[in-house]
Amino acid sequence: MSAPTDQPAAPVLTAHRAGLIGCHRCGRVWPLEQDRCRRCGAHLVPPDRRGLQKVWAWWLAGIIAYIPANVFPMMSTRTFAGLAGNSEATILGGVMELIHYGSWDIAIIVFVASVIVPVGKFIAIAWLAIVAGRPATTDQAHTRLKIYEVVEFIGRWSMIDVFVVAILSALVQLGFVASIHPGPAAVSFALSVAFTMLSAQSFDARLIWRGLPLRSRR
Repeated sequence: MSAPTDQPAAPVLTAHRAGLIGCHRCGRVWPLEQDRCRRCGAHLVPPDRRGLQKVWAWWLAGIIAYIPANVFPMMSTRTFAGLAGNSEATILGGVMELIHYGSWDIAIIVFVASVIVPVGKFIAIAWLAIVAGRPATTDQAHTRLKIYEVVEFIGRWSMIDVFVVAILSALVQLGFVASIHPGPAAVSFALSVAFTMLSAQSFDARLIWRGLPLRSRR
């Protein structure tokens, strides 16, 4: 006869339940009575949901800065000192122009980097802040950790639009013939990216494991 499969799973032991505290900077664990990490010198602070206030503050600042980044022009182009007209392009306007000229690949890259990635980061950070410290199975905790790692990884690639505008502004300065200047949306977009990165960095990933039950759920 086969062994019964309805036996309770092994207890899920976390550092907190083992009487340990992890360093937020280097990850080394120490006894709870330890107040400073001996490896990197950082203060050992236990994870607390009250720290999510900082996450929400930076998140809200990023949302506020992201609105004008999509409303105001990202860059302005002048030809023949304005005699041949001036053109201003927003993020979505620039994507439509790229599609109009047949540059589908560049249009997709700009759209993903400027719209899909920022909106996805806002949704992911908000969801992580809502579920942080709440009951979860081991699999759910691993899923939350993977989402957090993705948000951390893509943060450095969110400034593509700003980099493109800065490069074009430096290269296309032909005086009377043509010139490109960054628009007000470039500053707003850069601030939005910086605020969302600060929001993600303010999130204490240790809260992901605080919601684990003593035994794995089925």
